[in-house]
Amino acid sequence: MSPGSDHLRLVLATRNPHKLDEIAAILDGLDVELVSVAEFPGVPDVEEDGETFEENAIKKARVVSRETGLPALADDTGLEVHALGGAPGVFSARYSGEPPDYDRNNDKLLRELEGAAESERGAQFRCVIALAMPDGRVETVEGKTTGRILQSRRGEGGFGYDPLFLPDGSDRTYAEMSADEKNACSHRGKAVRAARRLVEGLPD
Repeated sequence: MSPGSDHLRLVLATRNPHKLDEIAAILDGLDVELVSVAEFPGVPDVEEDGETFEENAIKKARVVSRETGLPALADDTGLEVHALGGAPGVFSARYSGEPPDYDRNNDKLLRELEGAAESERGAQFRCVIALAMPDGRVETVEGKTTGRILQSRRGEGGFGYDPLFLPDGSDRTYAEMSADEKNACSHRGKAVRAARRLVEGLPD
């Protein structure tokens, strides 16, 4: 995340290096300097205790913007599996408990869907992004990708549930795609591209 402008700095309100890389790649070329919240050690961790992705994204963005005095972009993302009533949803990162663990989460998801027919394995990834300003103003955008959950992992790339999620219209999981291919079709890619238009409208 190298500086792109002397005028506008935008804080990405996540310490997850995978998210940082994906968001920075999609925002590449904007005339802004992207900085991670990790560069502001005084900013507290924000408890994601909202009942919706929107609530969590807005809370994170507002806290980080207020604490840094800069515009802040925050996302909350999760997997909603139809056969599980929308679970794991907002608990996606902590589905198998604390601390968050990708492998344990995938193992639990496979157990919960054991014996489920292909017609019952439909799912969607949702990503809500909030852009907050230091004065408290906030705007949100959303991206969604539908697909299904496989019966075993495929692919070595990506993170989270990527090895189990097969997007509709694709013969490859997120984890089998290159970073550019995933960003082109993913829920986060869609949301960040929508957020990019918000960022372009910010004053220098």
